[in-house]
Amino acid sequence: MASPLESKSNPQIHRNHRRKAAEVPSASPAAAPDTVLVVDFGAQYAQLIARRVREARVYSEIVPSTMPVAEMLAKKPKAIILSGGPSSVYAEGAPRVDRSLFEAGIPVFGMCYGFQLMATTLGGTVDNTGAREYGRTPLTVSKPGSTLFEGTPAEQTVWMSHGDACSAAPEGFTVTASTDLVPVAAFENDEKKLYGVQHHPEVMHSTYGQQVLEHFLYRGAGLEPSWTTTNVVEEAVAAIREQVGDKRAICGLSGGVDSAVAAALVQRAIGDQLTCVYVDHGLMRKGESEQVEKDFVAATGVQLKVVDAEERFLTALAGVSDPEEKRKIIGREFIRVFEQAQAEIIADEGPAVEFLVQGTLYPDVVESGGGTGTANIKSHHNVGGLPDDIEFKLIEPLRRLFKDEVRMVGQELGLPDEIVQRQPFPGPGLGIRIVGEVTKERLDLLREADAIAREELTAAGLDRDIWQCPVVLLADVRSVGVQGDGRTYGHPIVLRPVSSEDAMTADWSRLPYDVLSRISTRITNEVDEVNRVVLDITSKPPGTIEWE
Repeated sequence: MASPLESKSNPQIHRNHRRKAAEVPSASPAAAPDTVLVVDFGAQYAQLIARRVREARVYSEIVPSTMPVAEMLAKKPKAIILSGGPSSVYAEGAPRVDRSLFEAGIPVFGMCYGFQLMATTLGGTVDNTGAREYGRTPLTVSKPGSTLFEGTPAEQTVWMSHGDACSAAPEGFTVTASTDLVPVAAFENDEKKLYGVQHHPEVMHSTYGQQVLEHFLYRGAGLEPSWTTTNVVEEAVAAIREQVGDKRAICGLSGGVDSAVAAALVQRAIGDQLTCVYVDHGLMRKGESEQVEKDFVAATGVQLKVVDAEERFLTALAGVSDPEEKRKIIGREFIRVFEQAQAEIIADEGPAVEFLVQGTLYPDVVESGGGTGTANIKSHHNVGGLPDDIEFKLIEPLRRLFKDEVRMVGQELGLPDEIVQRQPFPGPGLGIRIVGEVTKERLDLLREADAIAREELTAAGLDRDIWQCPVVLLADVRSVGVQGDGRTYGHPIVLRPVSSEDAMTADWSRLPYDVLSRISTRITNEVDEVNRVVLDITSKPPGTIEWE
C-alpha cells in the first residue's frame, strides 16, 4: 500500500460517481492470433506494412532487423515480411538476415530492400547498375496466374524506390514480373513459400498492391482473415481476467479515446473490481472534464472517482519550459495521484489495488523506442515517462493496436460516437501545447482559443475529415499587432490541423480558407492577449503532430 502524501500536496478526492456496473459476460480464453512479423530494415513504411496486413484482418507485429532469427521464430509467426530500407545490399554495415530464416519453412515475402536481400542471400544476383526507379513505374506481369499476381492485369502501375536491380533470381524461383529497367522485378518459389517484389505494394500508388499482399497472406501463407474486433475483445477480456484474478485495478481517464476504450475493455473483463480515476489536473480543454464525468459514466456504468489536482500540477510545472521535463513531471504526478487514490479506495472498500490500466497504443510504443529498435522520439506519460518507483503493475490492453483499431474496439464495446470519434488528445493535455512555462492564465487563454477552433471545425462539418487539430500557444513569443486603433504586443496561436491514418505519419489538412478566416477572426477578437493566428503546414516527418 502506498504511503499517503503530505497534506499540502494531496489532491482533494471530492466526487464519487457510482452506477450499477454493467453485467460482465462470460468468456472463454481466446487463442493467440496468427501473427505476421514485419521485419523493419529502416523503411519509412514499416508501420504502413503492418497496417495493411491488419486491414486484411491478419494480426501483425513489427520487429527490428537486428533481432536474431531464433528470437523471431520463437514468436511462432505464421509468415514473415521483409520491409524495404534505405540501404544498398552492397553497402558496408547494411542490414542482413541469416539464411536460416528462409530455411525455417515459414512463408516469407520480401519487399524492395527485403526482396533484394532475399535474392542475394539465396544465390540470386543484384547489380549496382545505376538503374534507378523512383515513384510510379509501369510493371509487366509475365506470369498472370502466379500466386501473387492472380487476377491482376499484365500491365499495372507500382511504386518503386530503389537504386540496385535484381538481374537473376535464385535457383528454384520463377520470375513473375519485370520493368523496362529491371529484368527481375518479382519472383516466387511456391515449394518453399518464398516470394518477393521490387516495388512497395503497401503504398496506395501501387494500384494492385493490397491485392498482391493479400495473395501472399491468403494463398502463399495459407492464412485466414480471422483477426476481427470481436476476437480482439474476447482475447483481451480473457487475458485481463487471468492477469488480475481477484485483485483490484484503477484506470486513469484522460478524457481521450484511448483511456476510455481501455477502461471499457477492462470493465468488461472484471466489472466492479475496476475503479476509474479522472485526474482534473487543470490541463484539459474547455468542457472536457464535465463530459468525462457525465458521458463516460452513463455509457459504461463504471465507478468513477474524480480528483481535483489542478493546484498540485501547476505547482510542479512552475518555471518549467523544457517539453521532455514537462512530460515527465506530468507522468510522475499522475502516478502520485493514483497512489493517493489507491489509498482512498482501500480505505473505502478494503481490497488492495495492484493494477493500473493505461491506454498505451502501438504508435506510443514505437515512438518511445519500444518494439522496433528505433530511437526514442518522445516520452509518453503512459510509456516512457513513468517514474522508476511505480508501485502498480500495468495493464495495457490496447498496446498492440493502432488508433483506428481502438475506435473499432470502442464501437464493439458499445461506447457512443461522442467518445469513440473524439480527436486524439495527448495524455499530458494542454501542458504540452504551451510552448514555454505552464500557468493558469496561459491555460485559460489557450482553452478559449482551442474551443473556438473546435466549434468552427464542427460547424463546418470537418470533424471526420481531419485526424487532429492541436491548437498551440507560443507563450514565450510575442508579436506586434494593431487592435482597436492601438499597438498591441500579444501571443501567436498556432493551428495544426493534420490528416493521418495512425499518427505514425501525417500531412497538414487543407482546410477551406473561409473556415480558417473565421477561426482567426474569432480568436483575435475574442481571446485577450492574442493578436496573431498562424497555420502549421509541416508534414510528419519531419515535424511531429504535437509541438512539444
